[in-house]
Amino acid sequence: MASVTSTPAAPGAAPRGRSFWTSPALRKLRRNPLALTGLFIILLFGLMALFAPLIARPTGNCLRDLGMESQNQIFQPQFALRAMFMAPDECYKMERVSFAQEPAPASTVKDTFAPFGTVNGYNIFYGLVWGTRTALKMSFIIVGITLALGILIGAISGFYGGWVDNLIQRFIDVIYALPPLVLTVTILTILRAKNPGGDPTGPIIFAMCITGWAGYAKVIRGDILKTRQLEYVDAARALGARDLRMILRHVVPNSLTTVFTLAVLALATVPLSVAALSFLGLGFESGYSEWGQLIDFARAWLKPDYWYVLAFPAIFIVLFSLAFNLFGDGLRDALDPKTR
Repeated sequence: MASVTSTPAAPGAAPRGRSFWTSPALRKLRRNPLALTGLFIILLFGLMALFAPLIARPTGNCLRDLGMESQNQIFQPQFALRAMFMAPDECYKMERVSFAQEPAPASTVKDTFAPFGTVNGYNIFYGLVWGTRTALKMSFIIVGITLALGILIGAISGFYGGWVDNLIQRFIDVIYALPPLVLTVTILTILRAKNPGGDPTGPIIFAMCITGWAGYAKVIRGDILKTRQLEYVDAARALGARDLRMILRHVVPNSLTTVFTLAVLALATVPLSVAALSFLGLGFESGYSEWGQLIDFARAWLKPDYWYVLAFPAIFIVLFSLAFNLFGDGLRDALDPKTR
């Protein structure tokens, strides 16, 4: 029987996984304390979102939809897993402690866990913890869609050039001519008018994606204009590679560094934009666990005695944005070959 022999690795060659961890970019990223601080805060927000049902235990209709009879049952594996990965929509509605409009500090709230107090009768702590899920979900969905659209449209524009490039760039100029927030509000108002009272998640994602892809397309187009002139692209074309294969296999992967860094930085801005829409009355319904809702509630209570109503939501929003900005800046420095 023939024996199977393995080809020995070349002397000095490191395994693929090890070479990734010891790459110059990752070594530089590990030596950046601000980037690591941002990554640590991002991980904390991720853990808070994952374990939100255990940190801010379900109540009311959320308790009913999970099939639970008491809050303590959330620590049982079957209920905990369902709440963490398949939480019903009712769980995203803030716990309502009372119907009093005036904020109440934590010391006056009885029979419920509300360490940050209440506003409009809603538990601020519950809204912030479950609002972390909303912030991460909206950030990654919107940035993911806009990034994919920007890469696709920018790649087509830069690769083909000519009238195709000119048409796409003029359309991008039209989008740039309008302030992003004004355009988003206009699109969202039209969409909400056609379906008043409906779930605003889809319209918000659609409106923000329409206004957000152009920046990525600009960047990827500029990189592809340089990349398509390189020898390996000509070699692939000479070997009969189709345009789509060259774009997806050879051109785009070598032009992603800058746009990927921009996407990480953009993750910090999405909660700010969503909060602005909620502040303008175009966001989620009243009582939904979203940080902008709590900022909107605080607008009527800007007094020193009610400092906690604005302070805690503002801290969450600032920390979330700061974390992605610190990590994004560190990632940009690490991936830029000019700084190595």
